[in-house]
Amino acid sequence: MTVGEGITHEEKGVGNVYSSTSKVLEHRALGMVTRPRVILADDHSLVLEGLAKLVEEDCDLVGKVEDGRALLQAAQKLEPDVIVLDISMPKLNGLDAGRQLKKLFPAIKLIFLTMHADPLYAKEAFQIGASGFLLKRSAASELMLAIHAVMKGQFYVTPAIAKDFLDTFTQEMSVPQAETDLLTPRQREVLQLIAEGYSTKEIATILNVSAKTIEFHRTQIIRELNLHSTAELTKYAIVHGLVSPE
Repeated sequence: MTVGEGITHEEKGVGNVYSSTSKVLEHRALGMVTRPRVILADDHSLVLEGLAKLVEEDCDLVGKVEDGRALLQAAQKLEPDVIVLDISMPKLNGLDAGRQLKKLFPAIKLIFLTMHADPLYAKEAFQIGASGFLLKRSAASELMLAIHAVMKGQFYVTPAIAKDFLDTFTQEMSVPQAETDLLTPRQREVLQLIAEGYSTKEIATILNVSAKTIEFHRTQIIRELNLHSTAELTKYAIVHGLVSPE
């Protein structure tokens, strides 16, 4: 890895805006190089507009979405090359959305753009398959650098957290299991929606399951975390980054 313009390393491995994919698919079939197709995901419309201005000159902006579930739908419809996403998003946070996206579409490049400067967030992002991680405060100067890097098959980490990020991998110490690791991916989804104030019936509709199934997951979460009220569950979700305290 190199540090300076970010850390780079060779990899081994239904939105509000839509555009036609026919020409892109034709170009891909012919092996022609195209501008990267990009989806932006952030729950603040003003942030989305600002990001759009940064990428539109060099990329094909095919979608903008404001929550994690809309992102999953958009990715299936639009077949992007790159997704720029926030960590804190309603209905499904960026990390859990990213985890699902990499299982469905392993070739998609994920670039997390967030206000969270904690290197542990970056570590988790790369563990689920991210290609880039940068902070919102440096988006103007770094976003296109990151997009170009990941399209070349590289990783990109903002210099703002580069040293601390590397330290998380080099420290020789025993790290206890994170409490959120005690939950299944589905339980994490249910917990986030509970913390965001959705009722059991609403959660069942969002996840396309029965209310009885949601009650079962809620009971398992309470038992696993030893928390017994919605207030306690909400506080836990905020502390562990599943929802934003806003």
